[in-house]
Amino acid sequence: PGLSFTWIFNNSTLHLQGDSRRFVSQATGNLYLAKMEPWDVGNYTCAVSSAGAQRHVRGPPTALTLRGDGVMGEYEPKIEVRFPDRTHVAQGSSVRLECFALGK
Repeated sequence: PGLSFTWIFNNSTLHLQGDSRRFVSQATGNLYLAKMEPWDVGNYTCAVSSAGAQRHVRGPPTALTLRGDGVMGEYEPKIEVRFPDRTHVAQGSSVRLECFALGK
């Protein structure tokens, strides 16, 4: 409760109002991108803030690249997930780490 999720693209905050291709779930923090374009390539960083705790943290950047050969579906997907070495959680609370991917 009280968490707010923002995504940063190449060190600039993603402003998604009126954007029909990109969406951030304020329930999970997931960033959804549809119909990838060459200008979507870059580094994405998730930022989480809590007004109640007066805290703001950023995760490590994740690079997004497009396949150069334009071929999808002929190869097994390769998914690499890197979590931080340590995750801080208040005693008695719950934590959920989730990895989500969609592709074509």
